Amino acid sequence: MPFERSATVLAGGNVLAESGPMRLVISAGIGKVVQTQMALRAAEESFGFLERVAAHRISLGRQYRECRDRIQDPLVLKMISSVVAIGDEDLTPMAAVAGTLADAVADFLFERGMTKVVVDNGGDVAIRADREEPVTVGIRPDVNDRAVSHVIGLDPDLRTHGVATSGLGGRSLTRGIASAATVVAQTASLADAAATAVANASFLEDAQVWRRRAEELDPYTDIAGLDVTVKVGPLSEEKKSQALAQAIQKAEDLVRREVILGAFVAVQGVHGMTEYFRDRLVEQP
Repeated sequence: MPFERSATVLAGGNVLAESGPMRLVISAGIGKVVQTQMALRAAEESFGFLERVAAHRISLGRQYRECRDRIQDPLVLKMISSVVAIGDEDLTPMAAVAGTLADAVADFLFERGMTKVVVDNGGDVAIRADREEPVTVGIRPDVNDRAVSHVIGLDPDLRTHGVATSGLGGRSLTRGIASAATVVAQTASLADAAATAVANASFLEDAQVWRRRAEELDPYTDIAGLDVTVKVGPLSEEKKSQALAQAIQKAEDLVRREVILGAFVAVQGVHGMTEYFRDRLVEQP
């Protein structure tokens, strides 16, 4: 059965597109002129993108090696290829779903002459821009708190970026203990899958870390049989540093393999970042 759908014009001319689990905020412009009608067109397209993914939901909830040979839809294949690029055996293609949908909508707009596009799918963001000035992105050290601790400027030489955040308390289950793991890549699809992997890498055994089987929290989960983190109490500074180091090491590996551009990770108030983030920090007023 198709999802119910709605497209609403927001203050400032952005468009909110909602359908089933998808909630997109779409911003489109040519120069400094907001293109609301094009954003509405993109909202209608997004509903079709979601239906295409939903048609493969059963296959996409399996380990990627089990489904990639049976799928022909290029949108769905992008989800699979992003997870393959990460290389973690515990990820299914659903780890890239939000970012892939954001990419599809952003590409639709950019290919039709928009010069700046931002599509935010619940925190997984696709950015397309022709510009000389860098686009800035605020970084939150806790997915449960909207406060921004750092701001970075994206590379103005690249026309396409994806930014995604995963962590304990976010809308998806996590196997790690990071309060936030934010990844920048050249697509939101890659950033989405990578953020999940980087956040997962922060896990460590401790009496202050409580875990349960994923299916106990979500009977429809794509990672049934795996333990996920449900609560983390106060950790020692040593344990925080260990978890942070593990996640940053995972991020650095993905940077070396040119899967992502960089990452920022926070664990209970302690944070670290890769060179990409350090080099692009913007002073806040």
